[in-house]
Amino acid sequence: MRPANLSHPASHPASHPASHIATPIIEASALTKRFGGERQMFTRTPTVHAVNEVSFAVHTGETFAIVGESGCGKSTLGRMLLRLIDATQGRVLYQGEDITHWQGAKLRRLRRDMQIIFQDPFASLNPGMTVGQIIGEPVAFHGLASSGSERRERVAQLLTKVGLQPAYAQRYPHEFSGGQRQRIGIARALAGEPKLIVGDEPVSALDVSVQAQVINLLESLKAELGLTLIMVAHDLAVIRHMSDRVAVMYLGEIVELAQVDELFDAPLHPYTQALLRAIPASSPHERRTKPALQGDLPSPTAPPPGCRFHTRCPHAKPRCVQERPLSETLPGGRQVACHFWRDVQNAGGGTPLVASVSTKLNERLAIYREKQNQTQAVPSAEANR
Repeated sequence: MRPANLSHPASHPASHPASHIATPIIEASALTKRFGGERQMFTRTPTVHAVNEVSFAVHTGETFAIVGESGCGKSTLGRMLLRLIDATQGRVLYQGEDITHWQGAKLRRLRRDMQIIFQDPFASLNPGMTVGQIIGEPVAFHGLASSGSERRERVAQLLTKVGLQPAYAQRYPHEFSGGQRQRIGIARALAGEPKLIVGDEPVSALDVSVQAQVINLLESLKAELGLTLIMVAHDLAVIRHMSDRVAVMYLGEIVELAQVDELFDAPLHPYTQALLRAIPASSPHERRTKPALQGDLPSPTAPPPGCRFHTRCPHAKPRCVQERPLSETLPGGRQVACHFWRDVQNAGGGTPLVASVSTKLNERLAIYREKQNQTQAVPSAEANR
C-alpha cells in the first residue's frame, strides 16, 4: 500500500513530446464506435456512426488535444480510450498492452491509472455527498489509506493541491461556485494517483476568467505530477494555450494531426482552415478575407460517402465524393487526410490567419497568461473566494 503522498512515484515521469522512442502511454488503433441499429418490432433504430477507424498515439508527458464541432465524436473517442465505452471495432493499447476487452479486476486496476474530468461541474458531483466523501471514495476504493484519519488527511492534501481549503471537505457541492466544483472534480480525478487524465470539455461551462484559473491549474499539476493529459475541446484558445499536439475531428474521423504551432500557423486540411477562420472577430466591423465554415454538420446516421467533409468543402472535386482519403503522414509526423491538400496549399488556403480574425484568439490567450502569472504569485487566493 502506498503512503498518503501526493507526489507521484518515479514510475510517472514526464517526457518531452518530441521524444517518441518510448512506448506510447495510450494508443488508438482503428477505433470505431456505432450506436443503435437494434431491431425493434418491424424496424431498426438508426445507426449512429460516432467514430470511424481512428488511429493515433499519445506519449507520456504530453498534452494531446482532440478538437472539433459538437457532434463530431470527440467525447465518445475520449471515453473509448478510458474504456468507459466499449469500441465496436478496433483496439485500445495502454503502455503497449491491449486493454480493449479487459473486464473485472483487471479493468478496476486500470481505473486507478486513467481518470476523467467531466464537462459539467454541476452535474458530475453527487449532491448528497460531502466533498470529503466525494474525494475520499476513490482513495478508499484503491486502498490508498489504511484508516479513516489517513483518508481524511489525504483528502485535505488533495484539496490544498487544487487550491481549496481543507475545511471545505465538510461542505456539499451546492455550496460552491462552478470553478470551485471543477477543482473538486480535479481533486477526485487525482485521488488514485493516475498517470493519464482525459478532460472532457473541462472548462466549457465556466466563464473566461475562471477557465483561465482551471486551465493553469491543470498545467501546473501536469508538470508537478508527471501527468499525461488528453483535452477534448471545441475552444481553440484553450487548445492553443496548453496543448502539444492537436487532432482535428470531423464527423467521427481525424482529418488532421499536428504540433499545435504547425496547426495554427499553417493548417493543411480545408476543415481545419475553416475551423480556425470561424474564431469570432473582436469587432463586428472587422472582415474576414475568406468566409468561415458554411452549412451544418451532416447527420452521423447518414455520413456522406467518400470524404465526409466534401458537402461543405470549397475545394471538393468528384474524387472527394467517390473515394475516402487516407491519412498521409508527412515528415515530422504530421498527418492529413485530404486528396488535394497540396493544391489547397498552393492556392494559399493554408496561410496563417489574418490579424483581424486572430485578434479574439490572442485576447483570450492573453487572459489565460495573465491569470497564470497571478496564480504563480498568489496560488489559491481566487480559488477560495
